[in-house]
Amino acid sequence: MLRKFVAEALGTALLIVIAVGVATMSFGFGAAGSSVSAGVVATALAFGLVVLALVYVIGPISGCHINPAVTLGALMTRRIGLAEAGGFWVAQVVGAIGGSLLLWAIYAGSPRYSRTVTGLGANGYDRLSLVRIDTTGAFLTEVVLTAVFVFVVLVLTKPGAASSLTGIGIGLALASVHLVGIPLTGTSVNPARSIGPALVVGGLALSQLWLFILAPLVGAAIAAIAHELLIPEPVAVPVATGPATITIPEQEPAQTADRSVRVDVDTDDTTTA
Repeated sequence: MLRKFVAEALGTALLIVIAVGVATMSFGFGAAGSSVSAGVVATALAFGLVVLALVYVIGPISGCHINPAVTLGALMTRRIGLAEAGGFWVAQVVGAIGGSLLLWAIYAGSPRYSRTVTGLGANGYDRLSLVRIDTTGAFLTEVVLTAVFVFVVLVLTKPGAASSLTGIGIGLALASVHLVGIPLTGTSVNPARSIGPALVVGGLALSQLWLFILAPLVGAAIAAIAHELLIPEPVAVPVATGPATITIPEQEPAQTADRSVRVDVDTDDTTTA
């Protein structure tokens, strides 16, 4: 069990360092230039490709949740127990905080970096949104996008699914929801991904964090319910067999004693004189 928790923490930390790092470079440092679309595409691909790789690396160890919403979906579909889910949630949050601190330490070495101005790829709405989306719009965005993503994960990881394509499908799904959600909320669909950067940056991002914890969990619950209704787990059907046959070993016929009856007839020779 400890191996699973360590894998989840490391996987979540890598997601933050690489994918959130690209988001910070694109929108914080302005590496994408004046093209918002370039930053959106770069960030979406970063999230999708990182998760694609991690599915094959740590998937055999922990299932590669690296997302409390995915863990909730797995719990509601009875794929893991409550104790294991709780351990996953703790590991994911710890990994996200550790990854955020590491990313902040890396960027702090640049004279162009400012924690309050450049930020750390935190999610947000209103003034923190590219399109200035309000609270209701942001909440609905995160619920819908998380529901879509978690539903895809549950379908691709169900028993009997083609495991060789799992990472590709999940990575493409995550990249797709980021393409839609980045201009709106920065795209969370992952409470741990939001918690880490918000704790480091503080301020408005921290005050808006509640939405990026609650909305993805609501979306995950909707995905789990939809999965159970639309794609129930296969039920094992007993294979019909013919009537049982009993083979009686062939017995050898009893040996009959060969009895020979010998009758000795004494011939009484009478001599007539």
